[in-house]
Amino acid sequence: MSIPARPLAMTVAGSDSGGGAGIQGDLKTFQELGVYGMSVVTAVTAQNSRGVQRVEHVSPDMVEAQLECVLSDIGADAVKTGMLPAAAHVEAAAKSFARHRVERLVVDPVGIATDGSVLMDGGAFDAMKRHLLPMAEILTPNLPEAFRLLDMRADVNLTTADMGRLAKRLLALGPRHVFLKGGHMGGAESVDVLVSADRPYEARLFAGPRMPTSHTHGTGCATASAIAALLAKGAHLEEACRMAKAFVADAIAEAFPLGDGTGSLWHGAFAEKKRFLR
Repeated sequence: MSIPARPLAMTVAGSDSGGGAGIQGDLKTFQELGVYGMSVVTAVTAQNSRGVQRVEHVSPDMVEAQLECVLSDIGADAVKTGMLPAAAHVEAAAKSFARHRVERLVVDPVGIATDGSVLMDGGAFDAMKRHLLPMAEILTPNLPEAFRLLDMRADVNLTTADMGRLAKRLLALGPRHVFLKGGHMGGAESVDVLVSADRPYEARLFAGPRMPTSHTHGTGCATASAIAALLAKGAHLEEACRMAKAFVADAIAEAFPLGDGTGSLWHGAFAEKKRFLR
């Protein structure tokens, strides 16, 4: 019997020993959305529900070697980047993506952990703007990451119109689309904004009820990796963003406590709900 090929997605990110975010969270998301997942590890973190305790970077040469091994042999229908700790890691990734003509590139500029730990230095952000964003299909920052990319003072007291203007400024850095996540804002709803280079005067809003839980570790990673998985399956970008938001909303609704601190999403919630509805 012939077994059909599966869509392929790769995550280039740091490892989360607590399992909620990073490589581990991305691979869970890929699997739940029916995509074969591959990984390139850029850093190893010792972290738990209390936060990041220690970080060790994988050498840029080793990052490039992992990329070359996978892309030259297996390939990828979509690639998502997360934690790229230093400029050399960004440059190694960009070089491999250009060499292998990666088209569906989702860039999640993971710079600061929930507990405030710095995961990308200033040089990495500068290199990302120079080398990675111009080749990105979509950039998926949260508000603090957006302000850092734009060298602006952080402000979470924004209106949705302000978010649209901020997202359009990010488009000027080179990505074809920007999905600005509004989870750091207050209010009864969580509102994300999508803007596109081919529709520069339009900001599309994705709103949903804000979940009454503090157990949200991994939401940003899951959003970006869900978009990558759906693009790998051939979804239109706007639909990929809409479905990714639904995936994460279900995962937050079923989030649960872990240890003494911030608990994790339940990445299996979306598929479990679909099975129940059948």
